[in-house]
Amino acid sequence: MSGRGFGFWARSLAPALALVLVPTLAFAAAGLGHVGHARWTDNYDADFRKYSKRYFGPGFDWRWFKAQAIAESRLRPGAYNPSGATGLMQILPSTFKEIQGDNPAFTNLHDPRWNIAAGIFYNRYLFERWRKRIGHGDEHLLYTFASYNAGFGRVSKAYRRAGGKAGKVLPWRQLAPYVPEETREYVKKIQRLMHPAFDLQANLDQRGLIQKDAGRLSLPAGRANPRSS
Repeated sequence: MSGRGFGFWARSLAPALALVLVPTLAFAAAGLGHVGHARWTDNYDADFRKYSKRYFGPGFDWRWFKAQAIAESRLRPGAYNPSGATGLMQILPSTFKEIQGDNPAFTNLHDPRWNIAAGIFYNRYLFERWRKRIGHGDEHLLYTFASYNAGFGRVSKAYRRAGGKAGKVLPWRQLAPYVPEETREYVKKIQRLMHPAFDLQANLDQRGLIQKDAGRLSLPAGRANPRSS
């Protein structure tokens, strides 16, 4: 992660309310089913709801983060990556410790509740960075997921190569060819999981209200994504 870190972001949140519109493509389920399918446990739904509401507001569809956790770990709380990334949201212990510094209630990376909380917390930080850079637009959430996977710096470079400039929102389909293939597939997987779970037109008509106060965030500069050190 580059820049001034979570603390600066939280202290300087613009008073304007952000709106999220994410145009989801009509992908086939590709073997995953949709996010609400019985194959995916609902054991953690309450935590996805709670922390989505806390960091993104009551109008935001919490299932985006459940879909992300499926893409990360297939909702396995014991999932472990050789890089050290752990849990439902695949977060490094070092990254969790930094987030925990200003969130002492996040007591255990291996507890699904706090793993989810930290992952959504970090998503909000990335979302806000893109909002500050490209202004209000419909692509923020896909940019956020890409940055969670590949790191903000890498996606930012891809954005410039794709012709993006400050204040200019590029459609995800225009940016996607410039990010790593793994990241394209990651975002596509989340979209596939979400498509059957909600009505696209309703999403366009009822824009998800994102709350402005996400608490004090202070992950130090230098952290690229939850799986990097």
